[in-house]
Amino acid sequence: MRRPLLPALLIGTLAQALFSWRLTMPRTLMFDEIHYVPAARTLLALSHPVNVEHPLLGKALIALGIALFGDTALGWRVMSTFAGTASMLGVFAALWLLLGRVRPAVIGSLLVLLNFTVFVQARIAMLDGFMAAFVVGAVAAMLWAMRGNGPQVWRRWLLGSILLGLAVGAKWTALPYVGFAAVAYICAKRPDRWPGLRPLPALAILGLASGASYLATFAPAFFYANHPLTLAQLIPLQVDMLARQTQVLPHHTYQSPWWNWPLMIRPIWYFYQPVDGAMRGVLMIGNPAILWGGLVAVAACLWVGLRRRSMLLSGTAALWIASVAIWAIIPKSPGFFYYHYLSSIWLCIALAVAFDRFDRRHRWNTAFVAVAAGLFVYFYPILSAAALPGPRAFLRWMWFATWI
Repeated sequence: MRRPLLPALLIGTLAQALFSWRLTMPRTLMFDEIHYVPAARTLLALSHPVNVEHPLLGKALIALGIALFGDTALGWRVMSTFAGTASMLGVFAALWLLLGRVRPAVIGSLLVLLNFTVFVQARIAMLDGFMAAFVVGAVAAMLWAMRGNGPQVWRRWLLGSILLGLAVGAKWTALPYVGFAAVAYICAKRPDRWPGLRPLPALAILGLASGASYLATFAPAFFYANHPLTLAQLIPLQVDMLARQTQVLPHHTYQSPWWNWPLMIRPIWYFYQPVDGAMRGVLMIGNPAILWGGLVAVAACLWVGLRRRSMLLSGTAALWIASVAIWAIIPKSPGFFYYHYLSSIWLCIALAVAFDRFDRRHRWNTAFVAVAAGLFVYFYPILSAAALPGPRAFLRWMWFATWI
């Protein structure tokens, strides 16, 4: 089987260019950047604890961008573009490892690129993009472990476990994926899958490596000039973070319950105001073809997967279903559409797998990508903070009243 390095390189270059084009627009902070950019500045200065309800890694990566490119819009957001590209390439790798063919890997990664959620999060200094990149990378690493021999299996499984811990170190919403990895291993374990990796060592590596890499992300806090973290405070800090994460916050204009997100009932305006000589907006919304078409793909994979006892099909569907179901359990209020970010990436995998299994003659997959690309071009002005003709120009893209 040839290595798909060239198509991966081409798609990765395209993604990075697209995410980076006019990245500094708007030149002012937008949406949750008002929390994370100041926190990154403080972390870069190793001054004192701030924004303590979230772990440090995502803010540390934003701080790295500021250190490399300056305290400007470019510095705030540049690391997010790399995270977006990494997520797309992780999907490419996962699909190639799952299916052994380049075409579905290309289709799935292109859908990630054309999925508005990924484009928008790759151009804003928030934590979710980093969290998703590490989770997708972990999935690819653990699938890669299936193709290893001897020590390769252990090393690749260890890599996936470490990446999961780093994902949690970026944002706690990645924590359920450690459990998902354990369940997937138990359900899928056969002699030809992860050869030589027995259950007890596999689960021990998963738990210990992910936990250790997560705790390691707090290292900068031990060097604060004021109120530095100590080993004795490390575990109590986690308890305090949990209390802050589960507190009930006041009503927000853009809040929505978890069951709204797959239907895309209430997207979020990250930005909409006159700046830099024009009215500009950034709407956090999904590509309708991908988010709604992906639901059909999930249903098809689940139905056929259960009937044919296909671990590939049913597992693909279960990944998206579990990623949404956790929000019915997690005691976090209020909820927002951008919490569906990682789930929207799993829809791209579901679509690629569904097309690979049910569209063998490729009659529909190319057309579907073309429709998704057309919608991307259509919505691009309100995804990229492009200049709009006036204050009410946004109405052109408001298909439903709840999108306003």
